[in-house]
Amino acid sequence: MTRTTAARPARPKTARKAPKRAALGPAGLAKLAGPLESLVAAAGLDARVGFDPVAFPRRYPDPRDVEVSGLLAASLAYGRVDLFKPKIESILAGLGPRPSEAIRAMTIPQAKRLLEGFVYRFNLATDVAVLLFGMKRALSRHGSLESLFLSHWQGGDGLRPALGGFLAELREVPMAPLREALGPERGLQHMLPVPLGPGASKRMLMFLRWMVRGPDPVDLGIWTRVPAAALLLPLDTHTGRMAQHLGLTTRTDLSWKTAEQVTASLRQIDPLDPVRFDFALCHHGMSGACPATPQASHCRACELLPVCRTGPTVLRRSRAGAD
Repeated sequence: MTRTTAARPARPKTARKAPKRAALGPAGLAKLAGPLESLVAAAGLDARVGFDPVAFPRRYPDPRDVEVSGLLAASLAYGRVDLFKPKIESILAGLGPRPSEAIRAMTIPQAKRLLEGFVYRFNLATDVAVLLFGMKRALSRHGSLESLFLSHWQGGDGLRPALGGFLAELREVPMAPLREALGPERGLQHMLPVPLGPGASKRMLMFLRWMVRGPDPVDLGIWTRVPAAALLLPLDTHTGRMAQHLGLTTRTDLSWKTAEQVTASLRQIDPLDPVRFDFALCHHGMSGACPATPQASHCRACELLPVCRTGPTVLRRSRAGAD
């Protein structure tokens, strides 16, 4: 007799492990503020935007086009940049210069032509079609994605319930016609997780950062009724590693709880806009300036060396090896 067992829920990804140490207290965070500001100033934000999926929504002047292109781009922004960018580019090109209007008018035959043969890692054409028709429904019912989010936003209840309701409503589309026209879905839970799991929901928190904070050289700031202070850091392998190096968290997993702890630390540095350091921290890792395996040559040149918990150890070992 074959025994069957229920599938275990996916565990949050784990960042590179570091020695367990207490997170920084107020004095340590105060010392971190200056180097973080220097990192942001030296990051070359305008130049780095071209390597980031935020470049897609920044093309459009109309807020409704910014919203829909931003959610599409964020939803597919996983894996290698050189692989996901052409996928996003192809869909946006098919939607034309006013993607929000194209989505409002979209029919299933049009979606089939737009997404014919679409495959990107976990996702197939039907997954993307659910997102497109979910946005169509939201625009028809609420007028904007911002209004959809606000319909679930209760302020003091935090970001997670609002994001969960936002995603659940986007998923409320008839599946049978889409399956018949485009085939089965495959990675819908990865694209629009309902309910939210223990993971950090990096791509959705990144989308919210784009919409809520700013406007500045990176983020667009078109949603004005959600405060930037309420945002959480879009935690990924790069920002998770940086957070450990800087003592912003005691945790080593890439979970929602870790994102909360990192953001709580950053909130002590900037209570009104704690995630404004995200882009610079993420690209410091992405660019190779802070590689996954620390290297003495990189540590010596790093703006964050005076406040880093890892760099001095790397340099001591390097000197000892040279002796």
